Amino acid sequence: MIEIKNVYKKLGGKEVLRGINLEVQDGELMVIMGGSGMGKSVLLKHIIGFLNPDSGDVLVDGVSIPGCSRKELYDIRKGYGVVFQSPALLQSLTIEDNVALPLKEHSDYSADKIGEIVRERLHWVKLYEIEQKLPSELSGGMQKRASLARALTLDPHLMLFDEPATGLDPILTATIAQLIVDLHGRIGFTSIAVSHNMSFSFKIADRIAMLYNGRIVAVGTPDEIRGSSDPFVHDFIHGIAKKE
Repeated sequence: MIEIKNVYKKLGGKEVLRGINLEVQDGELMVIMGGSGMGKSVLLKHIIGFLNPDSGDVLVDGVSIPGCSRKELYDIRKGYGVVFQSPALLQSLTIEDNVALPLKEHSDYSADKIGEIVRERLHWVKLYEIEQKLPSELSGGMQKRASLARALTLDPHLMLFDEPATGLDPILTATIAQLIVDLHGRIGFTSIAVSHNMSFSFKIADRIAMLYNGRIVAVGTPDEIRGSSDPFVHDFIHGIAKKE
């Protein structure tokens, strides 16, 4: 479903991506894992179309994202669900209005139908009777789940997660991971998550791509990554600091 072909990108004079090649199959849960500052979020922004590569290509369903017009890109993004590192909820709107926003912008549904979809999506993420609350009235974990519900309103075929476990304790991290696995089983979307959280990544991933110094250095199942002989992968998995 997704092909990343020899992508290079410089930002601020620094080469962040240095020849990325990666394929994600239809219906797969792929995690791109690596340390902070390794280019994970930059790569995700290329798939969304926030950034274009200096060279190389990113294809979604065979369509070149850098080659799209603005209108074509907006149409393609309607098939994306994006969960950002922060919940990115509008603080002046109720949870109902936050989750309903994509439907109000991109559908012709009646108010009653929109309300029905909003409640259904909130139930999918195990949030009940919180529609009229403001984001500030919810815990951090509940806000994350509300942002996940919002990302699901347009029935996306591709879900993108940018460090979804950031700021969560181990129990909430496991809760979000299990929700993603359960929702994938229910809907069957393709997913790319970027993360440096190993427990989260190993919980959800069909395959993991390890990113180091702007390159993919290993791709495999969680068990294959755990058993990798690559020095960076081994040290990252086992928390071994690099010697100066």
